Amino acid sequence: MRTNLPVTDREQEVLDEHAIVSKTDLDGNITYVNPYFCEVSGFSAEELIGAPQNIVRHPDMPPEAFADLWNSIKAGFPWTGLVKNRCKNGNYYWVKANITPIRDAGRTIGYMSVRVRAERDQVVKAEQAYRAIRQQPKDKPGIKIHHGEVVLPGLANLLGRLRHASLAMRIWASTSLVNTLLAGVCVASLLGSDGRNTALSYGIFGATFIGLIVNVFLWYTLRVGMLQPLNHALHGARAIAAGDLSARFDTDSTDEVGQLLRALQQMNSNLIATIRDVRMNVETMAVATRQIAAGNADLSGRTEAQAASLEETASSIEQFAATVKQNADNSVEANTLAVNASTVAQEGGVIVADVIATMDDINSSSKKIVDIISLIEGIAFQTNILALNAAVEAARAGEQGRGFAVVAGEVRNLAQRSATAAKDIKNLIDMSVGKVSAGMEQVHRAGSTMEQVVKSVQQVTAIMQDISTASREQSIGVDQVNSAIAHLDQVTQQNAALVEQAAAAAASLAQEASGLSQAVSLFNFGHTLRPRGGKRPAKLQPGNVKRLAA
Repeated sequence: MRTNLPVTDREQEVLDEHAIVSKTDLDGNITYVNPYFCEVSGFSAEELIGAPQNIVRHPDMPPEAFADLWNSIKAGFPWTGLVKNRCKNGNYYWVKANITPIRDAGRTIGYMSVRVRAERDQVVKAEQAYRAIRQQPKDKPGIKIHHGEVVLPGLANLLGRLRHASLAMRIWASTSLVNTLLAGVCVASLLGSDGRNTALSYGIFGATFIGLIVNVFLWYTLRVGMLQPLNHALHGARAIAAGDLSARFDTDSTDEVGQLLRALQQMNSNLIATIRDVRMNVETMAVATRQIAAGNADLSGRTEAQAASLEETASSIEQFAATVKQNADNSVEANTLAVNASTVAQEGGVIVADVIATMDDINSSSKKIVDIISLIEGIAFQTNILALNAAVEAARAGEQGRGFAVVAGEVRNLAQRSATAAKDIKNLIDMSVGKVSAGMEQVHRAGSTMEQVVKSVQQVTAIMQDISTASREQSIGVDQVNSAIAHLDQVTQQNAALVEQAAAAAASLAQEASGLSQAVSLFNFGHTLRPRGGKRPAKLQPGNVKRLAA
């Protein structure tokens, strides 16, 4: 026998409202477990499916209990008894196990076990009995287990067997006892006749013989009218307990046994209708959950792709924001330079205007100098004429005027020289006036150019101001777009998480549907189950899947 170790003295609680269900094949290997089995035992479904049933056997259970279990179910009888099982971590739990064979087409294909919480007083008695069985000698067994019930030795065993005897056995024993008594009366009446009461003896013999025949007839009537229908009901109930709903309880009787058979037939019909509806709903739910899971998987992929695109967009927006910010900073610097250039240009315009005014003054002064030079020329011409007149008068005076003639000659020379110098100065002044006039024209043109430069610089300054303002607004807009992208990315990440949760929920629902389908598959209808109206469960349309996945 397999011994599972280690074990602890801590008991695992089994709740009243739950049942531990499993299904095994003919070799005792587990083929199905319900979720509560995994919850109580601590094993996962993957560890249990395919493993032998004794993976949860506790060392305190006597081998005789499992030998009786297998002998009972292999003989086609159900088995009910208290079992102590071991958890994966070594803890233990007590259950009341109900094990029935699963039959299909008249042959046993496996076994189903439904375990519920055991009452505490039953656990105490079972612990004492199992301990005594483990301690008794193997060659002289005293306490036995029969169909899950503990059978004590000796007189207690006999009384227990009588107490648990079948109804047929009890009726047979009662009628046999009555028949024996009647036969004894018959024999006594014949043997006790002395010839004086022969007629009375024969009368008693006849009456007892008729009573014997009536008793036998009553036994036959009870056997045919009650025991056989009850056996039929018993076999049908066992089949239903094993999940075979193909049993039929046909009867024409209207007595209590007939009513019992009709009630069992109605119960079986109700179970078939309920299980049929559950199975079809499970198939529909399985199709829906698979399509929902597929839709969620597709939505999850598209959401992840969207999240990746948003991350790339956010990165590009960040780079664009940095570029826009740099452009805004450069436009601010360019605006500052343009303002400075405008200021310098305006100052240059003022300076050029001053130069123009100065050149105008120089031009006016040059014209005045020309007038003075003309005056000097006129004075030199007059002086030269006076010198000529003085020389003429000195010549007339003769010897007395010779000195005066010398002076007049010198004055004439000075006048000529003054006239020559004045002429040279006039030429220079004319040249200067010409150059000043040319300079005036250039200065005027420079002034006009400076005015245009100032206007252009002012326009450039205004444009740079607009560019700077637009760059700031663009930078603010890009920051807002970046914030919106970041928020959208966060929302997308949350959507991706929700989609993953929905996918996990759909997978869990599909697993639950599969478990429910396996649980319902324990019931056999004796024929292939078809949906009402010959229709298959409706499939979800792709549009519906997308709406559900959204």
